[in-house]
Amino acid sequence: MPAYPFIAQVIPFAGNFAPRGWAFCDGQLLPISQNTALFSLVGTIYGGDGRTTMGLPDLRGRAAIHPGRGPGLTAYQLGEKGGQEVVTLNTLEIPQHNHSVNAVAESRAGNLTDPGGNMLASGSTIYRSNTPADDVDMDPAMIRQNTVGANLAHENRPPFLALNYIIALVGTYPSRS
Repeated sequence: MPAYPFIAQVIPFAGNFAPRGWAFCDGQLLPISQNTALFSLVGTIYGGDGRTTMGLPDLRGRAAIHPGRGPGLTAYQLGEKGGQEVVTLNTLEIPQHNHSVNAVAESRAGNLTDPGGNMLASGSTIYRSNTPADDVDMDPAMIRQNTVGANLAHENRPPFLALNYIIALVGTYPSRS
């Protein structure tokens, strides 16, 4: 920890308590009357009514990003929250692909009622003559595709380590450059 932190400075802290002069970044509301310097820096960006209470940043389950807009990136305002812990993909979000089958007609009639070894069996007619023909596309109605996917959400977080983040309630008031 810095010996003389700037008021409103946020740092990770591996301890299980917030040291004197610091508070957890857990979204708690503080009285403005006891934190006037901090309030003058953060106002109600992180919550509070602005008359008697102010909110601290809530970093529980969140990664901090810099506000603004980088080249080709989305713009974010200070205090804006976003992202999702879990996501369910839909068909518009997966790569375009096909579920195709390549079946070749044979000049001999099938003679098995059970398609052992992944061969077509006799039964309903899929090829009508004994005259060989060029490869043809099968009628899509002949192919049944089982439902793909289960509409379940999946994790959307990279590997992480949980650490406490704390904010300085007292310290040096930062000057503008």
